[in-house]
Amino acid sequence: MVPISLSTPNIFKLLSLFFISQIYSSFAQSNFSGMEHLFTNPKQYTVVYNAKAPIIDGKLDDELWQNIPWTDNFADIEGDKKPLPLWNTRTKMTWDDKGLYIAAELLDPHVWANLKNYDDIVFYDNDFEIFIDPSNDTHQYYEFEINALNTMFDLFMPKPYRNSSGPMIVYNAPGMKWAVDVQGTINDPSDIDKGWTTEIFIPFGAVTIGVNPKVPLNGEFWRINFSRVQWLTEIKDGKYVKLKDSNAKVLPEHNWVWSPQGVVNMHFPERWGYLFFSKPEDGAKTINYSIPYSEDQKKHLWHVYYLQKEYLQKNKTYASNLSQLGIQDSTFNLKGIENKLWMEATSRQFMVYIGSDKNTFSLNDEGLVQTVK
Repeated sequence: MVPISLSTPNIFKLLSLFFISQIYSSFAQSNFSGMEHLFTNPKQYTVVYNAKAPIIDGKLDDELWQNIPWTDNFADIEGDKKPLPLWNTRTKMTWDDKGLYIAAELLDPHVWANLKNYDDIVFYDNDFEIFIDPSNDTHQYYEFEINALNTMFDLFMPKPYRNSSGPMIVYNAPGMKWAVDVQGTINDPSDIDKGWTTEIFIPFGAVTIGVNPKVPLNGEFWRINFSRVQWLTEIKDGKYVKLKDSNAKVLPEHNWVWSPQGVVNMHFPERWGYLFFSKPEDGAKTINYSIPYSEDQKKHLWHVYYLQKEYLQKNKTYASNLSQLGIQDSTFNLKGIENKLWMEATSRQFMVYIGSDKNTFSLNDEGLVQTVK
């Protein structure tokens, strides 16, 4: 680094840069005022290519897994607003030309599960869940849930529930493999368990829209998140029973996730983490990828989206312009690049855009993100 002399002109330049950065920082914070929980930076993980695949048996003792890093331990779905989970959960991943391999470790002193049939609604038990949006447009995404009895529930979402959608449970991921290993004794309250582990293989063809499987290229990314549903229980007559309140209603479950959503809802795909695919050439090191600048641009689209949904709920119509949503500055500097925000709207629909000299993106009232140029 070249040292800077403390001459008067240089001091002036440094002060100018400082004040500009402060103005931008205050703008970035105030711009999402009241919604900061929906604009925290999602986590990211670089999944490294391996030509040799792990054995899918639920045990994580393959030599391959030993050299692959874990994610951070899971946090509450709302993030720092809530206490840390009672027991740790973490995952690790690798991939080859066929698909993605996911390993998960769920510590739990009392492992239990009841649901045994494929496509049972597994989250009524304690479970481990995977959410994948390969196209990063919040539509046409996938969900996989597994419990400690190795029962799988897989489904396809045309779009999130919030956009008048529902799950396609008839979807069965072709070629998927999964297995569970319990470190203890399942459904036995008389002892203390360590927990359970699972391995899941998801073929690229199972999460591709179209005929030919879309294999990620080096440096490409998916949006992905992981969730652990954990119910509070007590032991009655030698069995685990969900705790109930004074009105005999089952207490809400815990939701522990890899990348906090900021809201108790996993079906906000724009809040999921980033999974970067790395395939280093011989002798090359794994690259630590950065979240693209375009993702910062899209935050401003989502801000308008959330504001429009609030406006609709209060006024039974969408706002016709940005100023009605409290956005007065439609042209602004974002990390040194000038961007313009604009919107087209009727009482029942809207389309919001953000653009710079390099690119333009749009987002509609159903939350579909698209590249315009």
